[in-house]
Amino acid sequence: MLISWNWLKTYVELDITAEELTSRLMMAGFNHESTTPVGDDLAIDFEVTSNRPDCLGHLGIARETAVLWGCELRLPAAEPKVGRTPIANLATVAVECPELCPRYIARVIQGVRVAPSPPWLVSRLATIGISAINNIVDVTNFVLMECGQPLHAFDLAKLAGQQIIVRRGRPGEQIEAIDHKTYQLAEMCVIADRDRAVGIAGIMGGAGSEVTGATTSILLESAEFDPSAIRNAARRLNLHSDSSYRFERGLDRQGLDWASRRACQLMLETAGGELASGSIDVGGKPPPARPIVLRHDQLKRILGIEIRSDKVREILSSLGNRVLSETQGPRSQVEVIPPSWRRDLEREIDLIEEVARIYGYEAIPEDVSVPMAPSARSADDRVLDRVRSTLTAIGYDEALTVSVVDEAWSDAFTPWTDAGALQLSTPLLRRADRLRRSLVPSLLAARRTNESLGNAVVELFEIARIYLPQMGQLPREALMLGISSGGDFQAVKGAIETILARINPALELTVKPFEHELLRTPRACALYLDGEHVGYLGEASQAGLDRFESRFGTTIAELRLAPLIERAVLVPQYAKQSAMPSITRDLNLVMSEQVAWTDVAREVRVAAGPLLEQLVYRDTYRDPQRLGAGRKSELFSVVLRDANETLAGEQADAVRDAIVARCSQAFGAQLRA
Repeated sequence: MLISWNWLKTYVELDITAEELTSRLMMAGFNHESTTPVGDDLAIDFEVTSNRPDCLGHLGIARETAVLWGCELRLPAAEPKVGRTPIANLATVAVECPELCPRYIARVIQGVRVAPSPPWLVSRLATIGISAINNIVDVTNFVLMECGQPLHAFDLAKLAGQQIIVRRGRPGEQIEAIDHKTYQLAEMCVIADRDRAVGIAGIMGGAGSEVTGATTSILLESAEFDPSAIRNAARRLNLHSDSSYRFERGLDRQGLDWASRRACQLMLETAGGELASGSIDVGGKPPPARPIVLRHDQLKRILGIEIRSDKVREILSSLGNRVLSETQGPRSQVEVIPPSWRRDLEREIDLIEEVARIYGYEAIPEDVSVPMAPSARSADDRVLDRVRSTLTAIGYDEALTVSVVDEAWSDAFTPWTDAGALQLSTPLLRRADRLRRSLVPSLLAARRTNESLGNAVVELFEIARIYLPQMGQLPREALMLGISSGGDFQAVKGAIETILARINPALELTVKPFEHELLRTPRACALYLDGEHVGYLGEASQAGLDRFESRFGTTIAELRLAPLIERAVLVPQYAKQSAMPSITRDLNLVMSEQVAWTDVAREVRVAAGPLLEQLVYRDTYRDPQRLGAGRKSELFSVVLRDANETLAGEQADAVRDAIVARCSQAFGAQLRA
């Protein structure tokens, strides 16, 4: 924010140097970027944080300066001489989208003479890098840089029907702005007359209604626009201005009328004319600010120093806070209502910060004792960190998707409930109006987007909540882990088992058959921990790929995280590494096609006993001619080790034979030569 040194001194009487000003303001939260001589003036550049839009004008910096030096703030007059013609006879204003424009004030001046601005006005603007245009436009820029409220002057004769209509842009609607470029206006907040758009609300006026040398009557706009709407429009159009910069941060809604009157007064002084009586003020005034209580003992607790209660009251009052009440004694406190220009003051800690920065951070000793309370992450956070770090290490990327999907995708995969999805009254995205009952549709949508962009590797996971409807109650929000991978069933199952090993090495994942039209039946299963159902895993069938518009093979998984959090072992575990060598035995067992690998693994672990260090699945082989119809061959390896002594080959062979015997008894399995 550029400030003119000479301009600033018209609001506060200062007997200090510019260097002293910048140094003290910097300690109060306004970083000094530079000071540049401009003629007989200085252009001082301050960094103004996004929560202080009140200081995006000279009056805001002057107000801070007056507080810091205890001097009087001289607020300019804003009492223009009013003519006899009622404004209602000259123009009308309608706001069709009050959610985008909460308040709109219009005034009309007739008989103006558009001409070059007087030297004092040209000089003020030149110091802060604004070129003079004419006395009408220059006044709007002057008031903008004076109080931070953007204004816009329309040539009243160029407004069809002498109307102002604030509405949303229509499909295909365009405007030529005053920069003589054409912009699309669909769904944006626009200022229009009876026939067409005449301005992009809060950003830039239109060329068709701009003030020129032939203008004799103007309509002056002073309005408040929704910050997010202005921010989105400016980004979409790649069009940013001094006005949009301020509207995006939120303005003093009660300052709209003062800015309008101030500009009218300056226009009458520089361009003549007659101001129509009254104003058109559409939109209610903002609700009153809520009182904030500051307990004096909290200053000691937070800052570590004592500050007298009368000094606290003085600081808060000088900043514009209205003191409602004050109590003394052991529980002394002060209750205030913040000024309209300080939207950032909402909580007690905000007032504590204000007292600290005005009192002076340098007044707080470096060795002051401030009580500290130890903090620790919850068990839930620690488990989720392990899940994230494990999947990231494997090669997955974390996705963040919205909680709504369209109806077709919502109904495509709903394994957790048969109840219909909750529907939003207003879709957040196009056709997306159902709260998701599974993370899978959202992840597959992200996968489709990546595939369309030519990304060869798309390994995604998401940790988020799903919403399961309950009759007559709020939905049950379940925290889930969703996975979408280009790998096969075994690769994703291995990733899940790796996660379980990180959370609790004793956890054993078991599976049961699961059938769904979107998944390949032999390559899909339900997942269980200690007999509790925790999730699903499967490779997408061709019908599933078509349904989710995926071009390449996809494996999906979804797990409830609550059972993992309940079973987590978060205390680091130590296991002594054995110095004894291991022995590996490969086995190839022929068995029925109906036998699941999970059941085989369970029997192998029981048969091998404490000597089993690792069980590794290798492959499944099928050949009806060699193995017989309905038969398969499971190839796997067992790694054996004795922690206390060298394991003999005969011992390893005995374990292998025990595995074969147990699998033969349990499944009729035979060792294949």
